[in-house]
Amino acid sequence: MAGYYVISSPSQRIIQQETEYAIKRSDLRSVAECVASAQNAYMYGEQFVDVCIERYGIISQYICMDKRYNIVSCDSDKAPDFNFIITTSEPIPEKEYNNMLEILEQYYPDAGTFGIFVSPDLMSAGSISKRKIPQKVIDTAKLQTGQIMYIMQYTIPVATIDYPVVDGSNIQCPDGTMKTYRFGRWQCIEYNYKISCTGDTIWDPDLMECVADETRKPLCANNQTAVMVDNIWECIDPYSDKTCPSGMIARLNYGALEWECVEDPNATKVVKKCDNIAKPTSAHGGIGATLRVRSVSCTDCETAVVDEETCETYCIPDANKLTDVKCYDGVLSECSGPNRAIYFGFSPRSRIDGIPALSNTEIILDRTHSQNRMFNCMDCGDGEIDKKNSISPYTAICK
Repeated sequence: MAGYYVISSPSQRIIQQETEYAIKRSDLRSVAECVASAQNAYMYGEQFVDVCIERYGIISQYICMDKRYNIVSCDSDKAPDFNFIITTSEPIPEKEYNNMLEILEQYYPDAGTFGIFVSPDLMSAGSISKRKIPQKVIDTAKLQTGQIMYIMQYTIPVATIDYPVVDGSNIQCPDGTMKTYRFGRWQCIEYNYKISCTGDTIWDPDLMECVADETRKPLCANNQTAVMVDNIWECIDPYSDKTCPSGMIARLNYGALEWECVEDPNATKVVKKCDNIAKPTSAHGGIGATLRVRSVSCTDCETAVVDEETCETYCIPDANKLTDVKCYDGVLSECSGPNRAIYFGFSPRSRIDGIPALSNTEIILDRTHSQNRMFNCMDCGDGEIDKKNSISPYTAICK
């Protein structure tokens, strides 16, 4: 009876349990060490030879994928987008998962991709997050739940090729070309002239330089001229040394590019009496005004008006013609809102001072505003219409 008690005593059972735990933990650690050693050797292109390889069923393999995560050959001429080295063991029992994770956390705390494969995730030691393994990798590597798995991504080095440079000191190229070494041999190619011009300039292949682009030349006021300033067209007041008599000013004749003396439009005009009374269909004026036959040509979108003091006939926009397709071919309701407005295409010869609504407004005559003497729609795009300086339907200015 005493002998039985000794064998089955609690103290003996505790020693036996601790011994079994130590044996199991040692076996699990051996599996982890064998997987890690095989992975490191495979990574350096070497072969890890040990009895543990066969004992624990250790397998190392390369798996390559393209950017669409399709399996491709690692030996192809085109370098894969993703390259993996995967080392696995035989599956361990599920009841040993915690013990194995403790071993990995203790001995491999920095190996974030070293853990237990539980399809489709890799459980790493010391990390609560899971790493999902692509299904095509699982199928190709034939992964099984419970395997100790070490996966690592690497980059395949690109072999550099040294091309011998052929001596080209004896090669003479013709004028207009230069000697260049391309595709393994010397070649004579044309000079790469700079053809990117800044501002309002354009490349002239004949002069081989950037010249002013006449198509971008703006329409300036009568007393201004368009000149190039820092490769940009600008309208400036012309300078002249021409002396003109009293009542006349110097004006640049743009056709002949010569200065000429013309009547000063700002000088006081002599009040004339009109010799002929215009017909009602020819000109319009206030009651009692002395009229003459219209001497200017107005468009269908303008109204002829006679100055009662000087008897001059001039044209002003007729707002009643907005609905006439010959004066505005768009839809009026579509040219409204914060970034669109109707304006009239005044020409430099238009009599702006004949429109009372524009008496205190400066009309902009540039390439942004059409000068077709019709009604147009100003679209500011992402900007807004300047409501303060825009007077519909005569002028529209963007902020």
